[in-house]
Formats: sequence, C-alpha cells, structure tokens
Amino acid sequence: MIKIYHNPRCSKSREGLQVLEDSGKDFLIVKYLDTPLTKEEIKDVLKKLGIKAIELVRTKESIWKENYKGKKLSEAQIIDAMTKHPKLIERPIIVKDDKAIIGRPTEKIKEFI
Repeated sequence: MIKIYHNPRCSKSREGLQVLEDSGKDFLIVKYLDTPLTKEEIKDVLKKLGIKAIELVRTKESIWKENYKGKKLSEAQIIDAMTKHPKLIERPIIVKDDKAIIGRPTEKIKEFI
C-alpha cells in the first residue's frame, strides 16, 4: 500500500497527491498536521528515506529559526522537534513498502510508484 504524508495547505503536497490520484493506484492519505507522527513513526520514515533527521526538517520555517537554528542538536532532539512541531517535516513524503521519498519534484513520485 502506498502512503502519502500530506499537508493540504502546501501546494507541493497537493501536487504530489494529484500524481497519486492520477496514477489510479490505491493509497492512504495521512494528514500529519492533524495526526502528528510519533517518534517511532518519524524514525521509521527516516529509515525508509535513508536520510538523517536534519534532512527531513524544513529549516526555513520560522519555528525552526526561532527555536532550533544554530544549536547543536542530536538526532533524538531533532526528531523530538518534528514530533512537537509537525509543520517542520518536509512534504509530501511518499512511502511504498520499505522505501520512501520526499515527493519533490513530482516527477520523483511518478518514477517511485
């Protein structure tokens, strides 16, 4: 089953959702701002993406700049920040089986699914 971690207010996330809808494949939508990911779910996504926590953070968000920028943070502390502030998580994230991608540009989604 394909899963998309989606923020309806984000144009790139909406574009990613449209690619999945156009594909005709079954998928699950997770509105992660409404239902924030747990620490374990974030760790699982990071493992599937094959990246470090900081690479999943939207470092241009004001929450990041005001609270975390310039601080030496561990993986666990960065994951905690994303758990507390889901808006910091890059989007959209597409998960399929044991792999995941950040779906920008949308061509990456087409290749992935």
